[in-house]
Amino acid sequence: MSGRDPDETHRAATPLELLFDLTFVIAFSQAGSQAAHLLELGHFAPALIAFSFAVFAISWAWINYSWLASAYDNDDVYFRVATMVAMVGVILIALGMPEFFKSIDTGSNVDNRVMVAGYIVMRVATIALWVRAARHDPAHRRAALTYVVVVSIAQVGWILLVMAWLPLGPTLAISAVLILFELAGPVIAESRDGGTPWHPHHIAERYGLLVIITLGEVVLGTILAVSAVVEEQGWDVDAGLVAFGGTMLAFGMWWVYFTMPSGIVLARHRRRGFVWGYGHIVLFGSLAATGAGLHVAAYVIDGTAHIDDVQALLTVVVPVAVFSVALFTLYTLLLKQFDPFHIGLFLGSLVPLGLAVAAVESGASMATGIAACALSPIVVIVGFETVGHRHQAVALERTLALAPEVDTRLFGRR
Repeated sequence: MSGRDPDETHRAATPLELLFDLTFVIAFSQAGSQAAHLLELGHFAPALIAFSFAVFAISWAWINYSWLASAYDNDDVYFRVATMVAMVGVILIALGMPEFFKSIDTGSNVDNRVMVAGYIVMRVATIALWVRAARHDPAHRRAALTYVVVVSIAQVGWILLVMAWLPLGPTLAISAVLILFELAGPVIAESRDGGTPWHPHHIAERYGLLVIITLGEVVLGTILAVSAVVEEQGWDVDAGLVAFGGTMLAFGMWWVYFTMPSGIVLARHRRRGFVWGYGHIVLFGSLAATGAGLHVAAYVIDGTAHIDDVQALLTVVVPVAVFSVALFTLYTLLLKQFDPFHIGLFLGSLVPLGLAVAAVESGASMATGIAACALSPIVVIVGFETVGHRHQAVALERTLALAPEVDTRLFGRR
């Protein structure tokens, strides 16, 4: 594990990384289904708190592994076995979510014991890999050892929190401190002796692949909603609207995300990887929440939900709006340029969401509301493909022309 070449050509995700990502399909699906159950009961605050915590746990587990693999994946037996151990940890995190969500909902002491156990398993593998990298890569030893120390301290903190068995308020306060410490860890490590040799195009591809995996929750939510319509009404116009609208929503969000020139910019300005990488946690959460919202819509359509149609539609509208906010924010911060035209596109993407809510409130069907929501990313796609791509070309030229001196002081190799 002497480190990969950050300028290696044609670097792509490995079959092992793709296999590892499959466990996150389960984790996001578990978080989404648990959140959907609380939302259809009208327990909005517990659903939001538990889902936000779960999304951070899932996303951070993936981020920890993926950046390490981008820098040090040599795909030998040791690395493969460590990855398998990490996969077991992710599955444990997913298995612990029902009790965690239940404890948040009932107001009892927070029960995240199984989830923390999953983190312990994952981090045993992660720490072992960082220790190995420190031994084999003297040039980046201090950075690797910093990861060892930070990850170990953070995990001890989570274990002590579980042992304390506290109510929700104190748990959230202590968790906030631990999360900030977790987020600071890579910043500290990557600022020491040139950081680690992660590959910008590879890491951009890895994030894109997880976006696609998370979009699977939108597809799953669409299937559940269509099934509910068919079971309740048979194959009719509403079934077609839900099927087309849900699919178009997933496809549109995919299209819009991949207009962001992540790899190209990160290759020139590596320091921007922090905001870009951390910001994706909100992006992943919004995509998973959209799938959960469509699941809630299914509950409403089949008549088992305890909330009305407008409230149910808002569980779709709000995550799609958060996705738009997160994506435009990441785009602006990545290029470090303000473009009024793209702000116009962002505002335009919110209009169909408002119209969808107004339509359902006026008596339109849930299927109509879902189809209207799907127009949100379409507004951005049309604007980008007709005019916006020229604005991006100019902004990208300016960004790539900027000297990366500040970045190279922190990260060494460009």
